[in-house]
Amino acid sequence: MGLTHSTMRPNGPRRGFLKVSGKDITLDGKPIRLRGTAIGGWMNMENFITGYAGHEHQVRDALKQVLGTEKYNYFFEKFLKYFFAEDDAKFFASLGLNCIRIPVNYHHFEDDMNPRVFKKDGLKHLDRVIQICAEYGIYTIIDLHAAPGGQNFDWHSDNPTHKALFYEHKDFQDRTVFIWENIARHYKDNTWVAGYNPLNEPSDEQHVRLVAFYDRVEKAIRDIDSNHILFLDTFAADFSRFGKPLHNCVYACHDYSIYGFPNPPSLYEGPVWVGEFGPVYQTSEDGYPDWKHINDTRFDVLQLQLDIYAKARASWSIWLYKDVGFQGMIYAGEDTAYVKLLKEFLHKKKIVAADKWGADDRAVRPLFKPLESWLLKTVPSISDRYPQDWSVGEHLSRLVRNMLLSEELVKEYAENFRGKSFEELNELAKSFKFSNCTKRKRLNDVLKSDSEHGTDEKKSLWQVDEKI
Repeated sequence: MGLTHSTMRPNGPRRGFLKVSGKDITLDGKPIRLRGTAIGGWMNMENFITGYAGHEHQVRDALKQVLGTEKYNYFFEKFLKYFFAEDDAKFFASLGLNCIRIPVNYHHFEDDMNPRVFKKDGLKHLDRVIQICAEYGIYTIIDLHAAPGGQNFDWHSDNPTHKALFYEHKDFQDRTVFIWENIARHYKDNTWVAGYNPLNEPSDEQHVRLVAFYDRVEKAIRDIDSNHILFLDTFAADFSRFGKPLHNCVYACHDYSIYGFPNPPSLYEGPVWVGEFGPVYQTSEDGYPDWKHINDTRFDVLQLQLDIYAKARASWSIWLYKDVGFQGMIYAGEDTAYVKLLKEFLHKKKIVAADKWGADDRAVRPLFKPLESWLLKTVPSISDRYPQDWSVGEHLSRLVRNMLLSEELVKEYAENFRGKSFEELNELAKSFKFSNCTKRKRLNDVLKSDSEHGTDEKKSLWQVDEKI
């Protein structure tokens, strides 16, 4: 049976497609809450997840120069293979979770110098993971995290600029529609694919261009695939410019801006999917004596969030599943080849606050604060710069630390791989294999508790993470 026709769980009955019905996502007319995580850092790499600096295409280019094409291809093939395999799905299912969001980068499906030629090889590992998840009763949501031109101005869309050019050039939108048409054609009969997330955190300053694109891509997908749900993101939780909800679509908010559940606009009475949320965690090396208490507090807030989602019947996908120890449900162990190789680099990157996500800028704040004050005094209008919920410091950090500084650190990261043999590259990639990872115990207990007991069970305080 081909993957695109996989409508059965092994040894189970034929399944229908998930559908939107009133305020619920349903299966065969019965409400179902999707609860899960995202495998960020896999087919859409991010600096804080796998430890490099800058943006994915930059680090890939640098590694290709250092390793050569053959070793470069070998390393990333092994990385994609080890990062998510059957043991990961088995563990995930053991927590009672039922959905995995899969962020993807458009570079897997199309080359900038050869646009509108779909790379079918880009589906190989996506097919593999979707099939593995299906075998364990896990739905998947395909999320275009990085679109041509950059649908937002952040690192996670593989955008090396501070402008979301996706909205400025129609060709970028044309190419994105082309990619989704091909993905929809490939998965249109797969009932274990819960749906498609056309854009992650789209940041359109004018708002109306995003809404127009959603109207367009929805029609293009529906002409090929009329069955799958579309999960429609906006920037964080601002749906103020959205009109009447499209058929069989779910609004997807990302609950980072405030703790709690953002109230949907009054015009919307359909289901909500909290597509991203979740804290980052401290370690003993971060310089906080009370780091365990800090983490306990964050776990408590996370439990409160899950309680609110349960009461609102909201589906959710916590960020994230696996990384190098910053936020994941599991993470590459300290004794793995990859973490040992990059230990000094990771420490340096953290001290200079090169990454935006969860940055601790204590060491560099004295350097940046005077410049922030100067900017505010010289051009007061900068405080209203889009996005308005960014501080002046965040705008400054994006340009100086997250772009200029990080681009130079890319070279330093890549040099760590120089001269590595095929065997050594295999061991580095294998650092992300499930058996080499450590479980973040209390986080997983909180998530499992939500699936088993809803809001009834309170968890104990600090628990030691478990080596797998």
